[in-house]
Amino acid sequence: MKVKVAVAQYNISFHTHWKDYQEKVTAWVKEASEKDGKILLFPEYCSMEITSLFSKDVYSALNKQLEAMQSLLGDYLQLFQRLAVKFGCYIQAGTFPVQDQSGQYHNHAYLFMPDGQFDYQPKLQMTRFENEDWQIKSGDQLKVFNTDFGMMGINICYDCEFPLFARKQVEAGANLIIVPSCTDTLAGYYRVRIGCQARALENQCYVIQSPTVGDALWNQAVDINIGSAAVYTPIDKGFPDNGILKLGELNKPQWVYSEIDLDKIAEVRKNGQVFNFSDWPRQFDFLNSGE
Repeated sequence: MKVKVAVAQYNISFHTHWKDYQEKVTAWVKEASEKDGKILLFPEYCSMEITSLFSKDVYSALNKQLEAMQSLLGDYLQLFQRLAVKFGCYIQAGTFPVQDQSGQYHNHAYLFMPDGQFDYQPKLQMTRFENEDWQIKSGDQLKVFNTDFGMMGINICYDCEFPLFARKQVEAGANLIIVPSCTDTLAGYYRVRIGCQARALENQCYVIQSPTVGDALWNQAVDINIGSAAVYTPIDKGFPDNGILKLGELNKPQWVYSEIDLDKIAEVRKNGQVFNFSDWPRQFDFLNSGE
């Protein structure tokens, strides 16, 4: 089954009215839809640009940003829900920090469906910034999502650097892992990129990564953003020799498009030069043989 994915290199903008933000997001989705994109991926924390709608006292203070954003969560959800239905596509809208009933914040990656339904994957591994500066807490659910194009999983940025998350998702049927990311150094971008490529290699699946790009110096949380959007593949016959199907120009706001063939995943796992996916359990046999 073939499907066209649209992976965003998304810049953080300053907005003065909700209408401005709505128009920007709508234009991005419309552009991808006109290019026949059916699975759209936005980056982690791209929702932080809505903090510009508040006063400078709020958007320049880490301890006030998350609280203020909660007043717009409903509008955010309705916007992407409406766009997914209108344009008949799946939209992973990046992430939004959500406050739970106990007052704790969690980083949620929402997936919006063409039929109006939506669900989310919480981030599981938190970075030092999230732990120490924002005090965002880890989620406790690892999900797979059933779509018209098969099962898919979401690894939020740092999560993709830990192999057992994606492994559990592919064992549950996911042939595509979606990675929204936000990194403020070239090293950070490469950590996530290498994690994505490793997950594609060991699971013989597709992995797509979407980063924030450019400067937003008015916001302490997402002031500097570095990365390239990409579509990564197994490294085997029928796929690119370097495992990179598409790679965007570093730090340029744009969509990166690619058609992926999900039927090729079953084929490479059955007839590939190597069997990373099926050989995975053998490593535990070796490791436990001396016990």
